[in-house]
Order: sequence, then structure tokens, then C-alpha cells
Amino acid sequence: MLPLQIGVVLSAFNMFLSITASLGNALILVALHKETSLHPPTKRLFRCLAVTDLCVGVISQPLFAVSLLLSVTTGINLKFIFFIDNLYIASSFVLCPVSVFTSSAISVDRLLAVLSGLRYRHVVTLSRVRTVIICFWLIGISCGSIFVWYANIAYTVAFALTTFSLTVSVLSYAKIFRKLRQHQLQVHAVPQGQNNGREVPLNIARYRKSVSCAIWVQLAQVTCYTPFLVLVMLMSYGRMSAGKLEIALEITASLTYLNSSLNPILYYWRIGAVRQAAKDTIKQLNCCKSA
Repeated sequence: MLPLQIGVVLSAFNMFLSITASLGNALILVALHKETSLHPPTKRLFRCLAVTDLCVGVISQPLFAVSLLLSVTTGINLKFIFFIDNLYIASSFVLCPVSVFTSSAISVDRLLAVLSGLRYRHVVTLSRVRTVIICFWLIGISCGSIFVWYANIAYTVAFALTTFSLTVSVLSYAKIFRKLRQHQLQVHAVPQGQNNGREVPLNIARYRKSVSCAIWVQLAQVTCYTPFLVLVMLMSYGRMSAGKLEIALEITASLTYLNSSLNPILYYWRIGAVRQAAKDTIKQLNCCKSA
């Protein structure tokens, strides 16, 4: 059982994050709907990530906060506590894989943009991205279903999938930086006024901005998820006592949920068009209130 003070503090913290994640991602979804400069398949991936984060704020985090309060409250039916615990964990097993896979897909999308050049819009189409997103949700639902029946297997599967996705993202960004470096060297090598008989396949300045946003999203996710992944490894080797393990689980779970509140801030900060659309939406809401 959690110490009373830790349980109350973590519960209040997650309730606050639930509100920020819900409002922030709802605003970002409206802004993405208005934004027209992003390539539609890329925008669809960002929207999928925002929807996932919104579901975390609306479903998983409130359940988690209630679970924390119940864990430090006496006289509550143990079956009810067990039900709430399993409900929030199962929802997390559905949503977290979708979030991790979508971030990885964004990194692959940015890599294909620089590798495919002018063929990019024919390679990355809206229908293909929709199919990929559906597959992500099916995988997430499968992970949640596995947890209901085989919790230990679900943790192992989630750990493997998360590690795989993060590895794909790291390799993709490494390849992107290499390609951008090669492009920079080619630009310096070609005399001014000449283009070596070829057109530049994409707007490098605009591409760098989109990559920068994707990297910040990925870094936030890695920072928030790594403590939990390390803890899962320690759990598998039995390196922590039961009391410390419970406290560490609740703290690292809170960090993973924090990612859903950070992403809207990163969109607002790094994507100018989304920032302007979000400002316009807030102004419209203020006008409606004052009318």
C-alpha cells in the first residue's frame, strides 16, 4: 500500500495533468483541423498522436488518479479497487503502444520525405497512413486484451514493442541528419548559380522545422518513458523490494502520462501554423464568452 502523502500528491498531480492533457490536445486537434500547410498524411499522424493523448487525459489518467486515492483510503471494497486498477492499466496498454508507434511513424515519415524527394507524395499517401494507423490501434487493443488474461506477457510485449519503436526512431533521425549533412556539403560544393542539373527535391528550411518538431516530440517521449522501461527491466530480474516497487511504479507511470501534456506544448512551440490556429481558436472562444 502506498504511503498516504505520496498517494494524495500523485493523485492530485495526475488529476491536474488529466485536465491539461484533455484541454491541450483538444485545442491542438482544432488547430490541426484548421492548419493547411502540413502534408495531409503527416498531419494525420500528428492528429492520431493528439487523439491518443486526449484519450489518455480523458480516460487513463482520471482512472489512475482515482486508483491512487483508493489505494490510500481504508474501508474500500478490494474488488472495486482491483477493477479500477485493471481498467486504467488496460486502457494504458491500449493507448501507450499507439502513442509510441505513431511517434515512430512520424520519424519514418520525415525520413521518407528526404529519401524519396519528389516521389514522397506518391509514396506516403493518406490511404496508406490511414491503414498504418488502424494497424497501430489494432496492436494497442491486442496489448490491452493480453493484459486482461496474461499480465506478465503483456508487460513483456509492451516493453519489446516500445524498445523496437524507439530504436526505429533513433535510426531514422540518425539517417536524416546524415542526409541533411550530405545535402549541406553538396550545396557548398556546387558553385553559386549552378544546380548540378538537378532540382532540390524539397524545401530544406521547411523540412528542418518539421524534423525539429518531430525530434522534440520524440525526446519528450523518450524522457517520459525511459524510467518506466528501466523499472520493467528491474521487475523482470527481481531487483527491487515490493514496497519500493509499488512506489516506483506509480511515479514512473505518472511520468509516462506527463508525455500527453507535453506534446500539445511542443506542437504550439515548434509548429508556427498550429500556434497561430490555436491562438485564433482561443480568441474565438473568448469572443463567444463575451458575446
